[in-house]
Amino acid sequence: MNNDKFALPFYWNDYEDIAMSLYEKFGDDFNETKIYRIRFTELLEWVLELPNFKGTREESSEGHLEQIQTAWCYEWRDNQD
Repeated sequence: MNNDKFALPFYWNDYEDIAMSLYEKFGDDFNETKIYRIRFTELLEWVLELPNFKGTREESSEGHLEQIQTAWCYEWRDNQD
């Protein structure tokens, strides 16, 4: 994961950046099926804990979390080659 102090911050609409960070954090521990079974309450906490993530709990929505799950699945698929 990029812990570089010069890395740009990201927010709730940066689905791909969040998905890449989650994949880097969890790797293949979560496959597509498991990603879609993650409770939103858990996913919310994981996103808030990511380095360089600057969004707030209050700014989150179910739509953001759904988009993050989908982007994470695509990221997982891209890394299965």
